[in-house]
Amino acid sequence: MTELLADKKEYLTSGIHIGMKSKNKDMKRFIYKVREDGLAVLNLKVVDERIKIAGEFISKANTILVVGRKANTFDAIKKFAEAVDGVKIIAGRFMPGSLTNPNYRDFVEPDVIILTDPQADYQALKEAAESRIPIVALCDTFNETKNIDLVIPCNNKGKKSIGMVFWLLAKIINEKRGKEFKFKVDDFGSE
Repeated sequence: MTELLADKKEYLTSGIHIGMKSKNKDMKRFIYKVREDGLAVLNLKVVDERIKIAGEFISKANTILVVGRKANTFDAIKKFAEAVDGVKIIAGRFMPGSLTNPNYRDFVEPDVIILTDPQADYQALKEAAESRIPIVALCDTFNETKNIDLVIPCNNKGKKSIGMVFWLLAKIINEKRGKEFKFKVDDFGSE
């Protein structure tokens, strides 16, 4: 049995595995069970494995763009940019043309893009797909996965959960790049 990236208790405390009542066919394969109250529970081993795969993939990129429209993502993505070299973030509104209009003053050409919620970050998803930029996305049970190259199934609503995902990604990326990692999970935001 492979070891989890984080302690199981840390995972459970962060709520990373708690999905929504609304579910769709795209995310069905990541659901472990549905509780009596209707909430979907994501498979923790699959979540862990997907974070490992994403971390290894992202570590090979020189420029990484992280997009988070909602306020619950801001702390985690800002800390991620501080912890990992080559990260640019767009916290808040994603301006149309950021990936497709070279004349736009904040135009960026990343090697990979990370979306914190493909529904809220739809414009970034659309432009990244048009520009053929690999897309990694944090997806909850209600998210559609069309045009997403690598899904990280997780609770993308909770601050602690999002912080846990970005802490683990930063840890893996720095490890793969041979860089020191001095951050704690709490540094990436907690509620």
